[in-house]
Amino acid sequence: MRQSNSINAPLCQLLDIQYPIIMAPMFLVSNDKMIIEALKAGITGAIPALNYRSTDDLRKAIRHIKESVTESFGINLIVNPSNFLYKEQLKVCCEEKVAFIITSLGSPEETIIEAHKVGIKVFCDVTNAKYAKKVEELGADAVIAVNKEAGGHAGNFSYKELIPELIKTVSIPVISAGGVGSGQGIKDMLKIGAAGLSMGSLFIASTESDVSEEYKQACVDYGSKDIVMTTKLSGTPCSVIKTPYVEKIGTEQNWFEKMLSKSKRIKKWVKAFTFYRGMKNLENAAFGATYKTVWCAGPSIEYTKKIQPIKDIVNQLIAEYEQAN
Repeated sequence: MRQSNSINAPLCQLLDIQYPIIMAPMFLVSNDKMIIEALKAGITGAIPALNYRSTDDLRKAIRHIKESVTESFGINLIVNPSNFLYKEQLKVCCEEKVAFIITSLGSPEETIIEAHKVGIKVFCDVTNAKYAKKVEELGADAVIAVNKEAGGHAGNFSYKELIPELIKTVSIPVISAGGVGSGQGIKDMLKIGAAGLSMGSLFIASTESDVSEEYKQACVDYGSKDIVMTTKLSGTPCSVIKTPYVEKIGTEQNWFEKMLSKSKRIKKWVKAFTFYRGMKNLENAAFGATYKTVWCAGPSIEYTKKIQPIKDIVNQLIAEYEQAN
């Protein structure tokens, strides 16, 4: 239940939360502990279903969170053909009745139909007005406006371009994603009409995260100028920290990879293999000491000054929000 000192924003009303922040689903990073602490701190969060090796593990995680806290949380589903577990993951989400599902990288139509049967809200990642209108027509409950400063798979437009355009285009809530790491940034987004915010990179360097201390410290030591886009991980542009290893291997697929990705006959399988290989590289770097340091993050690591608990990150954001103009 929202408390008296909550921020009055549409996302708070939509999910009955205190502050209008979704701790964004981060591949490899998000875990049960982080979601539980986020909910206790007055925000919500979502975990990528692909963070679990099996659908049984996904089900256990959802039940563990529900046993620990009563507030709303969500699951992120990759809904394109590269995710071979998609249908099973959707079934688990519907059976366990999570509060919301965030869809990424594909058509959300089936997800919306199945989720709405059991009262689950569906928020869809979008990067432009055309796709936002399309998912609204399919029945989405909100869109997540992924701008060019988002961590992971970023968009093409700045928030100043994207948010107003989406607000003009759709009648459902528009949630801003990308580039915000301070209370002032939260206030700025709400002022221009965002229903709330999806914030991820700021929480990588939390004590509850299970990634390596090297990864966390990199988020402290590097800044927004050190973020680059690479197509080597999934075939789709993805933001990473420009470590010496990333500089060495470059950020573009080689000519052979590009050629295979364009072949209509094998495109699906090439994309799936590229995605799998890239995610394994990320996993190795996230949890172990390796010279192959490919760490996913967005420009908002600029605001990460130390490794600290999630409750302290949220408290700092809200204190800054209250002091912001």
